[in-house]
Amino acid sequence: MYRTAMERLRKWKMKKRRKPLIIRGARQVGKTWLMKEFGANEYEETVYINFDSNERMKKLFEGGLEVRRLIMGLELFAGYKIDPDNTLLIFDEVQEVPEALSSLKYFNEDAPQYQIVCAGSLLGVALHPGTSFPVGKVEFLDLYPLSYAEFLRAMGREGYAELLQNGDFDMAAAFKQDFIDLLKQYYFVGGMPEAVQAFADDR
Repeated sequence: MYRTAMERLRKWKMKKRRKPLIIRGARQVGKTWLMKEFGANEYEETVYINFDSNERMKKLFEGGLEVRRLIMGLELFAGYKIDPDNTLLIFDEVQEVPEALSSLKYFNEDAPQYQIVCAGSLLGVALHPGTSFPVGKVEFLDLYPLSYAEFLRAMGREGYAELLQNGDFDMAAAFKQDFIDLLKQYYFVGGMPEAVQAFADDR
């Protein structure tokens, strides 16, 4: 499924002064899928860490935030040496281990070569007194349900999405009824990825 956020992730990867990236969004909008797809398409290796009920990773980050130590633990978890130029580190459900969120400050300051994307509810951080948020040491990407243009692509109507993107409204007017019918479908189905995929598969 095509998501325009993928282009923003690629731009983030190419930045010279890249900071750890936190993807914000409601549940089920596709944050985990987006991170994994980005890793699979843009990197040789991906180290995926889900902090939800992950005692091993919780103990690793609670034991100290020295970057060299953390990388050693992540390498033991992954089973191979982490090449910072060709490996994406994914921290999912990062709010479950507030120390992991705090570690982003140290990755940014002491080891900016490591490429890290995170997702999770930042509301959970407020429930852990004494945990500092890495203000100014991270970047953000807000992810929403599929837009109408993304819905068109998911429905196999790439040409229609390109008409809108290019602003060719004269040609679009010739296919007005198709656009209206698809917009009605979008209103009924909504933009949550799983619902859109199910509808695209069997209507």
